[in-house]
Amino acid sequence: MCGIAGILLAPDAADTNALRAIGPMAMALRHRGPDAEALWMSREAGIAFGHRRLAIVDLSEAGRQPMHSASGRYVITFNGEIYNFRDLRRELEGAGHHFRGTSDTEVMLCAIESWGLDAALQRFAGMFAFGLWDLKSRILHLARDRMGKKPLYVASTREALVFASELKAITCFPGFNPELDVDAAATMISKGWVPDDLCIWQGVFKLPPGSVLSVTAADFASARGAGSLAHRVRRWWSLADVASKAQRDPIFGSDEDLTTELDRLLRLAVNERMIADVPLGAFLSGGIDSSTVVALMQAQSQKPVRTFTIAFGESGFDEAPHAAAVARHLGTDHTELHLSPAAALEVIPELPRIWDEPFADESQIPTLLVSRLARQHVTVALSGDGGDECFAGYSRHFLATRLRRQHELPSSFRRMLAAGAGLLAQASQKDIFGSLPLSANMRHGLRGDRLNRLAHLFAAANEDQLLQRLTESSTNSLLHHKPPASNASAAELNDLLSRLLFDDMTGYLPGDILVKLDRATMANSLEGRCPILDHRVVEFAWRLPTSAKVRNGKGKWILRQLLDRYVPRPLVDRPKQGFDVPVGAWLKGPLRNWATDIIATIRLSGDGVIDCAKVDACWRDHLRGNQDHFRDLWPLLMFQAWRNEAMRPSAPATRPSYDIELTGD
Repeated sequence: MCGIAGILLAPDAADTNALRAIGPMAMALRHRGPDAEALWMSREAGIAFGHRRLAIVDLSEAGRQPMHSASGRYVITFNGEIYNFRDLRRELEGAGHHFRGTSDTEVMLCAIESWGLDAALQRFAGMFAFGLWDLKSRILHLARDRMGKKPLYVASTREALVFASELKAITCFPGFNPELDVDAAATMISKGWVPDDLCIWQGVFKLPPGSVLSVTAADFASARGAGSLAHRVRRWWSLADVASKAQRDPIFGSDEDLTTELDRLLRLAVNERMIADVPLGAFLSGGIDSSTVVALMQAQSQKPVRTFTIAFGESGFDEAPHAAAVARHLGTDHTELHLSPAAALEVIPELPRIWDEPFADESQIPTLLVSRLARQHVTVALSGDGGDECFAGYSRHFLATRLRRQHELPSSFRRMLAAGAGLLAQASQKDIFGSLPLSANMRHGLRGDRLNRLAHLFAAANEDQLLQRLTESSTNSLLHHKPPASNASAAELNDLLSRLLFDDMTGYLPGDILVKLDRATMANSLEGRCPILDHRVVEFAWRLPTSAKVRNGKGKWILRQLLDRYVPRPLVDRPKQGFDVPVGAWLKGPLRNWATDIIATIRLSGDGVIDCAKVDACWRDHLRGNQDHFRDLWPLLMFQAWRNEAMRPSAPATRPSYDIELTGD
């Protein structure tokens, strides 16, 4: 796992010294790779690569990047892991190839030389983003993994194409002038995150998951704009194709047989992700997904697996006791950090710098903190991310199977259901349930924001509107500038749940979940691995019948059946909580002054994105306790905090010495 950056100059670039910007660009990514830095450039070809290394496999100099292929034809700067590299290496050695070291990067280069880029990509099982320079054809290839686990930003300036793992490296290039993209800003405030098909800065795009951009300097000269470059991108793997094919060719079998096949696939994915030359552990929340991953790790480990969790004191938000119970049953070496609200609040000023696109999934706070905890003991941590998207684990997934039937009811009855949920939401805001003997989980489910959302869903006029409402994050707009409509699904899917899962996998997963994990782990120089998102598991999940995902009013049915083989059901059978934190209460308490100051700066922005009058009214209503507006306020506050940070001049970083290789190919 590393940080990568690169520059390709246009043929008419005025000054090849612009390639020297690769140094500051790589330095901006030092948190992603604290172990080493190396640069490579060819002035004649107008190309430069930078690499910051977090050494995971082959800690020797033989694993150093940017790396040349054996023939010298290719140079690569690579971020990620190819988990099946040992199998590929054995195959390549059988064909007569020899290797200098033991890294997956060297295997990648050999595979590309032997089979060609597209064929090699199809064989890679892993997470990756890379820049590959072909010295023979002078083509720059940029590629990203199937699910979008690793980020890759591409920018176009007057004189250069620039790419990097994070925007903070892009902004180090002297020809790049950041200008706010108001569509991306409005979408972020609406959703809480910037979708993968948008970027907060104009002139920048994210290489889509499962795609390649191949470009020469002359190609760039004829299509300098980011939009023109984006149109040159081609897919080497498509989730739409996977989903459509799966519905034409579903998998059949008994419940036992399907569960056994999932066990086999996940065991393989977990086993491959346990390959590392550094200490390794896992995040454990005690939920279905992380417990399954840890159970399969422990089943294949000769010693106790290191597991980590964060403990919150707030009732209804703390999953630590459940994680501890699972850890005891499995026999892991478990570490639990008890976190006070004050300690959690201390990290909030860091968030805009770490997520250098604005980001407002409040679970970023515990994810960042558990990553910080884990890094004190290990360099790699496996996570359960992807279970909800693959096997229908969100409340909206099993709600979809229920609510789709509401359109068979009279519209008057649907309006009555919506009104009833709205009344319950008002009762929750007035704390009418406070004196009732309810469990913590019941109180969590009766939160006003959840009930208001349910009322909004009941009021949907048709299935398309229900799908839209199930996937949106906010129902109360504080915006002058409306976000653009979402792109229509590219897959031909014939049921609401499949459409919802596809939307999650192409939107919420790469735009929120994987961004959260990547930035939180990389900010702490920790590698996060997601075995449930192995492409073989994903493709199997799409072929499963709906009943293997949602059954008896619960999601992730088959994953629960698998976990039953390792962990007693009572230890994990509870309502889903996720990594929730009590942001609504914090905004009325310890975060009140911070939020008030942030809101004051909104009035000075003057870009017409945010409706200041609505914000003021919403903030007053929240403080008075009339309604919990944190779902609307938190994205707004995080956007403005990011903007305040982005507009602040930064001091130049002090550079250590580094190696740079100059060539004249």
